[in-house]
Amino acid sequence: MGFLLEQGSQLSSAEIAQIAKLFMKPKCQPRGPPPYLYVLFNETRRILLDMISVILEFRSSEYVDEMVLVLLSTFTPGQPPTIKYDYASFIANKIHAQFMNLERE
Repeated sequence: MGFLLEQGSQLSSAEIAQIAKLFMKPKCQPRGPPPYLYVLFNETRRILLDMISVILEFRSSEYVDEMVLVLLSTFTPGQPPTIKYDYASFIANKIHAQFMNLERE
């Protein structure tokens, strides 16, 4: 969570708007900063938003903030990749660091 909060806070308003534009309905493009209403996103993205909200243990997915947009940006089915953060490498590096810090037998 801390990592996502840190990365989300480092996004510029232009990057946030670009991510939101990719996932919102064509008639519902963002006009200001997040949070954005859940209903403004297309059906596929709402399913992803529901899954992300459950994983992050949010009580509601009514509003979409920067942290959720960062996670949502990793999913781009049917489009060229727009992944800003490589979470698989991040997690692999963290696991590797933990193994390297284990005491040797």
